[in-house]
Amino acid sequence: MNILAELRRRFAAALSTLTPDPRPFADMVRPAQDTKFGDFQANCAMPLAKQLGRPPRDIAQQIIAALDVADLCSAPDVAGPGFINLKLRDDWLQSAVNQSAADDRLGVQTPAAPRRYVIDFSSPNVAKPMHVGHLRSTVIGDALCRILRALGHSVVSDNHIGDWGTQFGMIIYGYKHFADRSAYERNAVGELARLYRLVNTLSEYHDARAALAQLEATLAARQQLLTAGEARTDLDAKELKKLLKKLRADVTASEEELASARKKIAAVDADADLKSSADAHPHIARLARNETARLHAGDPENLRLWQEFVPQCIAALESIYQRLDMSFDVTLGESYYQPQLAGVAENLKSAGIATDSDGALCVFVEGNNAPLIIRKTDGAFTYGTTDLATIAYREQELHADAILYVVDARQSEHFDLLFAAARKWGYTQTEFKHVSFGTVMGEDGRPFKTRAGDNVGLESLLDEAVAAARRIVDDNDDAKRDDQDQPAPELDDAARQAVAEIVGIGGIKYADLHHNRESDYVFSWDKMLAKSGDTATYMQYAYARIGGIFRRGGVDRAALRQQADAIRLTAPAERALALQLCRFPDALAGVAEDYRPNQLTQYLFETANLLSTFYEQCPVLKADDEATRTSRLLLVDLTGRIIERGLSLLGIRVAEKM
Repeated sequence: MNILAELRRRFAAALSTLTPDPRPFADMVRPAQDTKFGDFQANCAMPLAKQLGRPPRDIAQQIIAALDVADLCSAPDVAGPGFINLKLRDDWLQSAVNQSAADDRLGVQTPAAPRRYVIDFSSPNVAKPMHVGHLRSTVIGDALCRILRALGHSVVSDNHIGDWGTQFGMIIYGYKHFADRSAYERNAVGELARLYRLVNTLSEYHDARAALAQLEATLAARQQLLTAGEARTDLDAKELKKLLKKLRADVTASEEELASARKKIAAVDADADLKSSADAHPHIARLARNETARLHAGDPENLRLWQEFVPQCIAALESIYQRLDMSFDVTLGESYYQPQLAGVAENLKSAGIATDSDGALCVFVEGNNAPLIIRKTDGAFTYGTTDLATIAYREQELHADAILYVVDARQSEHFDLLFAAARKWGYTQTEFKHVSFGTVMGEDGRPFKTRAGDNVGLESLLDEAVAAARRIVDDNDDAKRDDQDQPAPELDDAARQAVAEIVGIGGIKYADLHHNRESDYVFSWDKMLAKSGDTATYMQYAYARIGGIFRRGGVDRAALRQQADAIRLTAPAERALALQLCRFPDALAGVAEDYRPNQLTQYLFETANLLSTFYEQCPVLKADDEATRTSRLLLVDLTGRIIERGLSLLGIRVAEKM
């Protein structure tokens, strides 16, 4: 049972005589912050009192009088100005935790009306290696797929890959002019990535040289404005401070832009081979765009190269996904929707949804200055056109009730326009949600990069995490030589490496997921793999410790689970842990409310902490009697099952020994 949802349902019934819309007030029922006041607390009497013009304690008493929770809770009480405190009945809680222990779904009930979700996530450009910028979309999207499925919904995971964009023009141009054929034969994807970087470097070099004089002039002008601003005497101190802050920010921005351009120029000028290539290809950016145009127009040679490149690139992506232990139900790239774009544009135009504007076809949305461009002045279609074609496919072919886009926060304006355009187009019954997220930052407070300033490759990040985890596993296992109960290491080399893979990749995923997805976070190896604190490693060790208890006690867990209704709650630490285990369905429902996996990570961290307290206060193998021993073993077993299940819903594996 979802305890929180049930309490809110009953509060909504009690509140219906006080307000025509009880749901927002019923949603104020939450787990108690301080357990000395009870298990749950409702703070709805205070805001209701403001609406009704009555004392909040009177409102709280009226709510209690109408509240039907006698089968679940002891008599509710009112504290302070009108807080309603609730404590679950001990007999009810004991029955509930026994039911969870006997339930393969661990108390998670299937919904009366399951939804059909399509979740768009990861979505890399296939012509380039995945990097750390793809991490958040990939792990958040995968976790949401797993959690929504666990809640009983139907989920289609869709990797909307970039397989038709301008990057292919750059690669095709690079392949025709710079390819190392032997390198391509040995490692096609590596060579294609090199060609992309080369063409991009040369294009940026020429762009920087062309912009250099203007950048220098802009900086000089902004410096003059700053000097003049510092000399002004006609403004009060507050106005002058505000002006100077803006002027200094403008100067800093110009300095950074100019420094970036000079760095790009210097890098090529200092390399004889790069400089020679740059001199030989002065119009490389335009010519690469021409290759893209030829591909889109169906040029036979470019189409042949594209058909050769794409499967190899997808295979390289698939190797990363396999290592991350994830897969997709649908992988349809931009190329799949390309034949539909002209029809989308004409449909929007004929319906009066899209209109011509300065030679472009646009959908204008009230409240937005910029429109959603459907067809540019040169006749080219846009990401917006492709996204609308994708919505039509997902609605008509995949029968989506909800479409979630797990994409970074910088794309918020695009999705606002896209969703508004889709609703204008008639898709009014589908939930559209931009599941936005912040940036992975380095210790320097800037987006996480290599020392050379490049994006950190995702494969190399995984390798480094596993290597760091292997050192931790080795140290931990070697330390067992000094343990009288365990005088030798438990793990051979292969087992240590397998555990390192689990710990390293799990650490990366959890480090991302345990933050509020909308926040930026600083990537830290030390924090990510710490054996204490809010980390996957802490949870994985808690799970392995549970397995160790059963091995030391020679307990058959399968046989243990056949003992029905054997859990007894006689100590406060037992009750606290049991209540937490019964809140597992609440935690999953909390994720689904606004698609935030950190609701589950917080729950798992709290569970592991309560397990630690339980160990300190309640002997398990050395319990006073057999009934207590069995009860506590079942409670520990259920904790292990929930930790394992919870981590698996985040895409994180566990090991029996660590």
